Amino acid sequence: MTSYIFVLLVGMTAGAIGGIIGTGTSIMLLPVLVIAYGPKQAVPIMAVAAVMANLARVLAWWREVDWRACAAYVLPGIPAAALGASTLLVLPANLIEIALGLFFIVMVPVRHWLDKHHFRISLWQLAVGGAVIGYLTGIVLSTGPLSVPLFLAYGLNKGAFLSTEAASSLFLYVSKTLTFRGLGAMPASIFVQGLIVGGSVMAGTFLGKSVVMRMRPSLFKHMLDALLLVSGVSMLWTAFA
Repeated sequence: MTSYIFVLLVGMTAGAIGGIIGTGTSIMLLPVLVIAYGPKQAVPIMAVAAVMANLARVLAWWREVDWRACAAYVLPGIPAAALGASTLLVLPANLIEIALGLFFIVMVPVRHWLDKHHFRISLWQLAVGGAVIGYLTGIVLSTGPLSVPLFLAYGLNKGAFLSTEAASSLFLYVSKTLTFRGLGAMPASIFVQGLIVGGSVMAGTFLGKSVVMRMRPSLFKHMLDALLLVSGVSMLWTAFA
């Protein structure tokens, strides 16, 4: 019971942090789920919780969603996420984690360079990114640090960024969850556990909204840098552990 309460508290904290900077929920929560439920159960539980976390961010910022950007991202991303989830067991996941970890760390100076030169991507480039990130979403724990710079480069910020990135990720995680379900990796008991954990994440997400509304844009970007560094180091640690 103590470990179960701890999981819910961590879920609420992770939801609040994800609600502030747009990602990081999975990175915080999955290690705790592995300890509480074991690695085989933790991944599908996290998939359900991720669906609910992104749904909460969409509901919190509903009026600011850029649905045109969301559509461009998810139309190629949905089938790509299903393909990634179906090939999860046959790919060298540790090598992918190493590559992503290094990429996240390198993205910190690259993001500053892009911001300094006012680099922006177009709608079709966002669609290409959706296909690539969608496939990776089906394979690895979290691709939030990849989608963060992509949507920022498209020109979104704060509420518009949080809501549009969350709406896009929601569709990808639904695709991943349905694929897990179709492959028999998500029995009803696992799905219920995911709903319970996801409920705590949703509560934390709504708590984070009030923080974002008072946050300066510069502080928001500094927190994104910190997340990219932590995400990169975490993935490298996971890959070599």
